[in-house]
Amino acid sequence: MNMENEKTIDEGYPPQDDRRASVHAAPLDATPKTRWQRTWPTIACGAGLFSDGYLNGVIGSVNTILKILYKDAYTKSNAQNNVSSIAFAGTVVGQLAFGYLSDHWSRRNSLLISTLILILFAALGAGSYGAGGSVQGLFAALTAYRFLLGIGIGGEYPAGSVACAEATGELKRGHRNRWFIASTNLAIDIGFVVASFVPMILVLIFSENHLRAVWRMCLGLGVIPPLSLLWLRIKLREPEEYNRNKMNHYPYWLIIKFYWFRLTVVALIWFIYDFSSYSFSIYSSAWLLYLLPAGAPLWKTFGWNTVINLFYCPGALFGAFLSDWIGAKYCLVIGVWLQAIIGFIMTALYGHLDRASQVGGFVVIYGIFLALGEVGPGDNIGLVASKTSATSVRGQYYGIAAACGKIGAFVGNYVFPDIIAAAGSNTIKQGQYPFYVSSALCVFSGFIALFCLPNIGQDTITDEDERFRKYLIDQGYDVSSLGTKEFHEAKALDNGA
Repeated sequence: MNMENEKTIDEGYPPQDDRRASVHAAPLDATPKTRWQRTWPTIACGAGLFSDGYLNGVIGSVNTILKILYKDAYTKSNAQNNVSSIAFAGTVVGQLAFGYLSDHWSRRNSLLISTLILILFAALGAGSYGAGGSVQGLFAALTAYRFLLGIGIGGEYPAGSVACAEATGELKRGHRNRWFIASTNLAIDIGFVVASFVPMILVLIFSENHLRAVWRMCLGLGVIPPLSLLWLRIKLREPEEYNRNKMNHYPYWLIIKFYWFRLTVVALIWFIYDFSSYSFSIYSSAWLLYLLPAGAPLWKTFGWNTVINLFYCPGALFGAFLSDWIGAKYCLVIGVWLQAIIGFIMTALYGHLDRASQVGGFVVIYGIFLALGEVGPGDNIGLVASKTSATSVRGQYYGIAAACGKIGAFVGNYVFPDIIAAAGSNTIKQGQYPFYVSSALCVFSGFIALFCLPNIGQDTITDEDERFRKYLIDQGYDVSSLGTKEFHEAKALDNGA
């Protein structure tokens, strides 16, 4: 960018070069708004992922309660796996569908629809009932509602996170990554904490003699987070970056040629992260056996699950600031490599840590391991996915990358039991093998990020829009058509004035 153009943009005048048309208006952080007017759209767009953390996290406790209530009717049917995992399938559908809608139709309206889906099916899940009181009918209804709920959760990713990233462009430079992470990944982590804390409190309130009320209340309370955001989301307007750069005709072959490699890299890193994360529960299960005696009350199990999930939050909070200080790319690389180191240490010492007398050391090292996962890919993979593509295709780009992550979780769910089985009857190796694999994959994904991802600065979204716009011009695409109807009307009024 030359100094003449820079001055023109800063003064808010229309640039002479068509290649600069996307910044016809003033820079985003120079628009006349108060600090609250800049901040609340970021929170409103991203904080819906708290629902993802809560509604996905609470099903683990609900699954435990359903096993106690329905015993063999539940554990020896497909319902046990379906109820706990079907929302992930719905999430993949939602990520892809809402990625398309948020680009082609509207960020705001897509987000509003996903919010309404969350409210509706969280409520229906809590009220699940089989025809004639049939237990299997109850399981079938709950499974169906969880799948549809997953579609709403999936919609929060490409609609909410993408709009959140675009809204941060209006915030002060040097603070943008932390606000995005706080409104997305930290919100998810807090959702996981609440999802384990709420069942503990409800069991204490209702007692183990009224677990039917407990599991329905656990699911029903999932209505509150999206409902609390509904008014803010009704008041939302389209992000300014989206108004300026929305495509009205998609040259998909040009888009694929431009972004296929970068999208493959982001999707692979997300796939590996979610694939590996499924081994982490092995350790939490191991030390819970030492902390909880046989026959321990259910509320204590849920209480210790709360402690486990609390480990994520300090890492997510520190990573939010570190991402602004050193950039999302390097924060991801450092976090994932440090996590790999801790993982290898835990694997090497597993024979000494896997005993009741060493549970304190086990918990501390495990907590550091979880926190570093949040510092690295937990905080930054969504940020990378939302800032390494142009605004006009960001929803679809992000949705595909996020869906690959969920597919990684599916694959990990099926592969890790085989990895454990390869250790035979040796319980030490059963704990070591999954983390050998996970830690090695952490190292691998760090190298992929270091050498294949671009640097991601505070102005990456604006810079990427310009890079993509220049490419389209070189390919003969008419960039004057970019922008929403409202943007072109405002532009015409400005020119007329």
